[in-house]
Amino acid sequence: MSKLTHFNAEGEAHMVDVGEKTATHRVAVAEGHIRMEPATLALILSGEHKKGDVLGIARVAAIMASKRTADLIPLCHPLMLTRVDVDFDCDETDSRVLCVVSVETRGQTGVEMEALTAVQVGLLTIYDMCKAVDRGMTIGDVRLREKKGGKSGHWKRI
Repeated sequence: MSKLTHFNAEGEAHMVDVGEKTATHRVAVAEGHIRMEPATLALILSGEHKKGDVLGIARVAAIMASKRTADLIPLCHPLMLTRVDVDFDCDETDSRVLCVVSVETRGQTGVEMEALTAVQVGLLTIYDMCKAVDRGMTIGDVRLREKKGGKSGHWKRI
């Protein structure tokens, strides 16, 4: 197992020096879901929610969150993202919305944290917009699905 990179030899937290790393095309895909009452999902799908287009607003929130990750996670590097794609899949059978976010950059460090942050904020936005009708919603299974690029190469969840 590799050592934790965010600590120096004295055990103090520090930002990893990526200055000598090669800039490569880097991609991360993360996912998560929010489970809700069937009536809540029906309200989202009908487009009749009084607050507006729930998934459209959640998509914009997820994109914005990916760009602000370094402001939220103390040791993350601010990155120039080249692409952020947010997809919502509504599963009426399980009464949930799956959020999948893909983030890309050409740089010296990966975008896993940006993808994971975007998923969380997208799902939290759905919660915020629907909590008046369903406070029992549950966010879960937020995880990295895949990452490409950099020294560690390609990793994919099986």
